[in-house]
Amino acid sequence: MKKIGILHGKERSFPEAFVSRINSKNIAGVQAEPVRLDKAMQGEPSGYAVIVDRISQDVPFYRTWLKNAAVTGTAVINNPFWWSADDKYFNNCLMTQLGVPVPKTAISPSRELPDDTSPESFANLSYPLDWKSIFDYVGFPAYMKPFAGGGWKHVYKLRSPEEFYSKHAETGQLVMLLQEEIVFTEYYRCYCIGGKYVRIMPYEPRNPHHLRYVADFAPSPERLQQMTDIVLTINRYLGYDFNTVELAVRDGIPYAIDFCNPAPDADRASVGEENFEWVVETAAQFAIEKALTQEAGKDNLTWGEYVKRSSHQQPLI
Repeated sequence: MKKIGILHGKERSFPEAFVSRINSKNIAGVQAEPVRLDKAMQGEPSGYAVIVDRISQDVPFYRTWLKNAAVTGTAVINNPFWWSADDKYFNNCLMTQLGVPVPKTAISPSRELPDDTSPESFANLSYPLDWKSIFDYVGFPAYMKPFAGGGWKHVYKLRSPEEFYSKHAETGQLVMLLQEEIVFTEYYRCYCIGGKYVRIMPYEPRNPHHLRYVADFAPSPERLQQMTDIVLTINRYLGYDFNTVELAVRDGIPYAIDFCNPAPDADRASVGEENFEWVVETAAQFAIEKALTQEAGKDNLTWGEYVKRSSHQQPLI
């Protein structure tokens, strides 16, 4: 029996529908369930051919347990090793090498010293930084947000250097991005599953959270293909099996704004019935594909082109 598990937190609508959808297909030798974890010993298989991870970004215990599951043959969606290494700043840096349009972005050290460090730990860092060059590069208005993490937490819109200094003082030990504002005429949130299935959803981030998928942007077939190609390129190089990409269109050019969302919102109440149906069905189909091709004791993870090309010393493009 090939078991497909889903590891999740407090969300219910997507995990329950995902399990039900797989089991309703009656695929011989395939069964889905919420992950059951009652012990964790090194080198022991998890008992699952596939695990869809929706929560380890918030639970370090789960993240390291998933790495053991992967080492012993489970196809973990998403790859826990890459997810641990990835961050939003690196993603933007990579896109500059691939020709994917992204906002001008700089990174700033945390306002407060990290634990177990002292000023002497930063002997290589100029103080103060060349803020004028940074501000001239990014421009204002700008957005400041953590270089890792998501969920619209600790996001600030800034209109001046003075506002940057004021808000940066509130960020504690968070390492922050300072990012150019893209004043858009259209905005889209795009699911990408399995590195090949894409759903482009009109999205309005300026609306209240429960109304963000209520948007009437109507892309042309050419724009849809352009955005699909960008979404596929991003996920092919990062290696995510389940991710969302946010695209803001300015002057006819889609800019990748946020594309490190490996546990994206898939709640029926927020994404709407049609998007929910698509993501449940597509995730179920992909998980079944992974289960049927999974080989016990082997590496069944997805690795992105960045890692694969680096390991073979090949150019990125």
